Amino acid sequence: MPTGPAPAITIRRARPSDAEAFARIFSDEDTFGGVLQMPYPSAHIWRQRLEDNDAPGKNRLLLVAEADGDVVGNTGLTMQTGSPRRAHAASFGIGVAKAWQGRGVGTALMAALIDYADRWAGILRIELTVYTDNTRAIALYRKFGFEAEGTMRGFALRDGRYVDVLAMARLHPKPPLIGGGASA
Repeated sequence: MPTGPAPAITIRRARPSDAEAFARIFSDEDTFGGVLQMPYPSAHIWRQRLEDNDAPGKNRLLLVAEADGDVVGNTGLTMQTGSPRRAHAASFGIGVAKAWQGRGVGTALMAALIDYADRWAGILRIELTVYTDNTRAIALYRKFGFEAEGTMRGFALRDGRYVDVLAMARLHPKPPLIGGGASA
């Protein structure tokens, strides 16, 4: 882990040239073991995903966190598009490089994601699943207003065992209203 003061973390939209960084981050068991990504990720597949990200109808925002010019984390917000009745909801995932876990990267990514969802995307409900033993992530999500809604047993295969997840969600604390300016 790097020592000394942490460099400034900047958040920006992901681009296809970040594919190698995505593959590097998700190739570490400390990262892929906490998310639904598979081991041994391919930079080629990540490049295809990132190139496809801006295609019409994708309704997705992928962000990266940079420190000293290196991508050290990422998050993606996916708006629900399968039914008009779910257009108010979105889900997301997040990954932080092992050396940068616990150094504010997740907080910076979450703040940007929440700002986008609340102020620009018209999202009322953000949903996620998190392994029940991922206490760091659960604490981060609670910090941003997520609440546990239930436990899903045997949800995913991880390291040869079926493991449980918490279903968590956050409702917009102050949903947008019509107007907001001075009344006539």
